[in-house]
Amino acid sequence: MKVILFEDVPGWGEEGDIIEVKRGYARNYLLPRGLAVICTKASLAVLKERQKAIEKRKAEKRELSRSNKEKIEAMDLQIKVSVGENGKLYGSVGNAVLADELLKAGINIERKRIELADHALKALGQYTAKVRLYEDEVAVLKFSIVDAKGSEEKPAAAAETTDVAEADEAGAETAEEQPTAATEDIAEEPIVKDGE
Repeated sequence: MKVILFEDVPGWGEEGDIIEVKRGYARNYLLPRGLAVICTKASLAVLKERQKAIEKRKAEKRELSRSNKEKIEAMDLQIKVSVGENGKLYGSVGNAVLADELLKAGINIERKRIELADHALKALGQYTAKVRLYEDEVAVLKFSIVDAKGSEEKPAAAAETTDVAEADEAGAETAEEQPTAATEDIAEEPIVKDGE
């Protein structure tokens, strides 16, 4: 069955494409969701009217793709992870983690468009990944996986020491002000020696 796509459908085509699909797929998925219409003379006329708007959107996607490629290739991401004593990661770094990191940098890329040599990276080091953008545009993302404790360990320890010292001072002031119930109970009880 021939249909005209009114929206981009991953794996099938983009808005304005005329594609051949199975009747059930069209009837059960594409048509009810408004993603496509059956290819008829009337729908072809509607497509002709929309052609300029479709081309404008495609040009915008190409421009965004070029911009994203420049940003991605200029990046040097550092992904901080927890590492065990033997240097192995707790868990792994995959395309979902990279997609999240890119999103934090303001670049929205579907995780399935990010290709790693290994599906999941489980060691510290420097790596590259291919990011498939719009049409045939491909960007190379450089990133490194680093130990999260490496740079943060000393300031965190200093902060803990300060907090503990402040808590000890506050505890000492409280202890001087009021005797605790446990101390009063001990003072009232007589001391009993073994054998008496």
